[in-house]
Amino acid sequence: MRPTRIVFIGAGSASFGAAMAGDAVLTPGLAGSTVVLVDTNAERLEVVAAFTRRLNEKFGAGLRIEYTTDRLQALPEAEFVLAAPALDNDERGRLDFQIPIKYGIKQVFGGNGGPGGLARALRHIPLILGIAHDMERLCPKALLMNFTNPEGQIGLALSRYSSVPFVGLCHGIAIGYESIGRITGIPADDVEGIAAGVNHFGWFLDIRRKSTHEDLYPLLRAADVTYDPTYYPLSRQLLRLYGLYPYPDDQEIGEYVSWAWEVCGLAGYDFAAASARHEKAWLWVSRVAEGVEAVRPPEKTDAADVHLREGRRPLRLSDEFAFPIITSTLENRHELIPAVNIRNEDCITNVPDWAVVEVPAVAGTDGIRAVKMGALPAGIAALVNMQVHWQDLVVEAAVSGSRQLALQAMLADPVVHSAEAAEKALDELLKVHAAYLPQFGG
Repeated sequence: MRPTRIVFIGAGSASFGAAMAGDAVLTPGLAGSTVVLVDTNAERLEVVAAFTRRLNEKFGAGLRIEYTTDRLQALPEAEFVLAAPALDNDERGRLDFQIPIKYGIKQVFGGNGGPGGLARALRHIPLILGIAHDMERLCPKALLMNFTNPEGQIGLALSRYSSVPFVGLCHGIAIGYESIGRITGIPADDVEGIAAGVNHFGWFLDIRRKSTHEDLYPLLRAADVTYDPTYYPLSRQLLRLYGLYPYPDDQEIGEYVSWAWEVCGLAGYDFAAASARHEKAWLWVSRVAEGVEAVRPPEKTDAADVHLREGRRPLRLSDEFAFPIITSTLENRHELIPAVNIRNEDCITNVPDWAVVEVPAVAGTDGIRAVKMGALPAGIAALVNMQVHWQDLVVEAAVSGSRQLALQAMLADPVVHSAEAAEKALDELLKVHAAYLPQFGG
């Protein structure tokens, strides 16, 4: 495989930066390639760069590791740009959840859907479009792989307002495999499926056991009857109502279902626990970077494990699809990628062609091509299309800075129950996030 140039934007994170560093050094055939780490936080960037260099040496990957706070220096001659920048995600995310709840809007999370998902999109769409516009000038043929949420809205904005090739990537399908494995008793790494929908709201059209090709739906439905009723109750109720199993998990699926709060409650995301996990992961990355923590070679694991495991444990390939896409593209393998977010273009026949959908695809020198899915069942298509048209309004509001369009998006959201609540929540979200929303005059 020939050498290539891969740029990580938003590399100064213990989750994305460290996981992608691990994938880079553990992916065979990339020796001689250049990996450029980019982040605006110079201190964290230096730590991740040292971490990546230690892994590169430990595993003999033969990569050239560079880093910079200026993406304009990194982008020329890039073939692949992995982007996961975020704007003060934890603190902003708390506000995205708490403010709508204050006005009685029953969103169970608010990360990709709901009023919180709208607020995050308003902040992040201009951010990713800025990267794309830099790529148009400096590396117009490079593939932009976006990891920043909300994937669907960002992908739709890229499809309309940028000319760069793009794909949105999410490991949510692996969470689906894990939950199916847990309910059925089948090891998660022995589960595979064909799924379609939108990001964080995918539906398994087919679920098989890898080792035997056995259809797992009969086993899943039977096991659902007796399995612990407190485990993923929303996903399992949707299975009973619509006949197919959704992914990734109740919290994220619940963003798109008006009555999800009745099943999931309104406790919301555990921000404190997430912060603790991030701090623990960063401590490990820092210790590896300093040379006081060792990493072991990979060993067999299953999809229930975290992307880059902490402590004195083996490094392993993550559940992300960036490097399978890179190697399949460079070698023109047309390898099947289980889930990507791309423009629909008649892939799902009862969803608009302009929509960005999450479907399986193959990757080669001719780009990323979706596997044709046909039509979704009518009830599921109705739920998916509701989100697609809501995302349409969100994107136009984010690009134009129109409060009217943002309010229309709020009112089109299935979890919003009141025009008065929608307007109050929107105005407060625009106010508290004003520093991140220059398009609204903030």
